Formats: sequence, C-alpha cells, structure tokens
Amino acid sequence: MLTPQEFVADLANPALSFLPKALFVALMSSAVCGVIGCYVVLRGMAFIGDAVAHAVFPGLAIAFVVQGNLVLGGAIAGVLTAVAVAVFSQNRRLREDSVIGVFFVGAFALGIVVISRSPGYSGSLQQFLFGSITGIPDEDIQVVGVSTAALLVLAFLLHKEFVAVTLDRESARALGLPVFALDLALYVMVSIAVVISVQTIGNILVLALLVTPAATARLLTDRLAAMMLIAPLLGGLSAVTGLYLSWSLDLPTGGTIVLVATGLFLLAWTLAPRHGLLSRLWRRRRSPLAA
Repeated sequence: MLTPQEFVADLANPALSFLPKALFVALMSSAVCGVIGCYVVLRGMAFIGDAVAHAVFPGLAIAFVVQGNLVLGGAIAGVLTAVAVAVFSQNRRLREDSVIGVFFVGAFALGIVVISRSPGYSGSLQQFLFGSITGIPDEDIQVVGVSTAALLVLAFLLHKEFVAVTLDRESARALGLPVFALDLALYVMVSIAVVISVQTIGNILVLALLVTPAATARLLTDRLAAMMLIAPLLGGLSAVTGLYLSWSLDLPTGGTIVLVATGLFLLAWTLAPRHGLLSRLWRRRRSPLAA
C-alpha cells in the first residue's frame, strides 16, 4: 500500500496527470453535493436525488456519442426532465412521486439505448455507471469549476427561500414565495450537482455523495449553517481518503469513496455527542436516576 507521501508524489507526477484532475473533480463534487445535499436531506428528497441521477444519464450518453461536453449534456437532460416532472405534476390525479418514477426511469432507459449504439458499448456503460478516474477531459475541469462556483453562489442567494419552503411550504406560499419556481430551481441544482459528480463516482453511486455526508452532518449538529459547513468537509474527506485508498489498493474509485462516506456516517450514528447511539443510551440510563 502506498504511503501518503507516495500518493502526494503521484499527484505531482506529470505522467499521472489524470490523478489530480480526478481529485479536483471529487473535491468540487463533495463541496456542491454537501451543500445541496443538506436541502435534500432536510426535505426528505432522497428519492428525488436518486431519480435525478437517472435523469441525467441520457444527456451524458448523447454527449458521449457525439463527442460533446458531458457536463453540459447531462445538465440539459436533467433540467428538461425536471421541468417535465414539474409540469406533469400539476395534474393532481397523479402523485408527484409517480410522475418522477415514470420520467426518470424512462430517461435512464433512453440513456441505455443511446449508449448501446456507440462503439465500445460495454466499456462506455461501465464508465458511466461506476465512474472512471482516467476518463475526465481537460475541458471538463473548467466546466466543473465554474458550475460548482455558480451553484454555491446560487445556493447562498436562495438560502432563506429554500429554508422557508423546507420548513413549511404552505406558510412560504402564504408569504408570497414562488414555491413552484423554488422547487424547480432546486431540482435543476440537484441535476447539475449530480452531473458534476458522475464522472468520478458513477451514475449508480452518485446519490451517496449527495445524501450521506449531509445525513452525517445532520447527526453532528442541530444548526443548519453548521450542517452546511460540515457536510462538504465530510464529503471532501471521503473523496481524498477514498481516492487514496483506491489508488493504493487498486479498488474502484467511486465505490471506495462511498464506503468511506458510509463509514463516517456509521461513526457519527454511533458516537455523535447528542444524537449518537451511545449518547442516547447514556441519557436513557441516567434518566431514571435523575428522576
């Protein structure tokens, strides 16, 4: 196994230029997914996050086949699908989760069909589903950096509105907030965050980067501002540690990053000062004595 010093040396090795690019994308993914994932966790939107990961797939596939920009292709597909869900959900005969299931699974199926028409079908599909640290073009680095900065700025500007809608949709509507537009904006932001992350994590595992660090942060603090700082830090720690372990032990990058994030969640679930299992057991044990 590589030592941390050897890993740093590999990052600086010009012959391994894909490695720092993968680390950059993984850290950008962690930052944006950590922040936006807080809204996803607080609103109970994990299913929507998973569905968005499926929705961006046809855009990624089409961009790959025509040799276009993957980030842009996936973002367009996610935005179009999000708009379709928002529009069709206005028919109250169907629940929103049913509409989401129809459109997002249909979008994923379309992506499978499109990618199957490209040369090297099996390898391309594996890269999309499970990620690849060697397949990140130089032009995507710039797009990822700009997209991450734009999403973080937008999250900052709309933070109060997102919180209001998260806590009480009816009160937010009564206050005159555009709830429909805010929902649509959040769907679009989740879509772009997913696209940024797909290249290193993969389409199947990307939900973990969106939800797991935010859920871990939720166990560690009761304050939303602190949660939005802790979640990206936990995601970044998972990305760096996962990339190091995957490179050292020749393991799949996306799966290793997700396992590290899951391990941090289990630690927080057990050891968190206020909401961890041991803390709850300790308070339960002391409460009869206090009484």
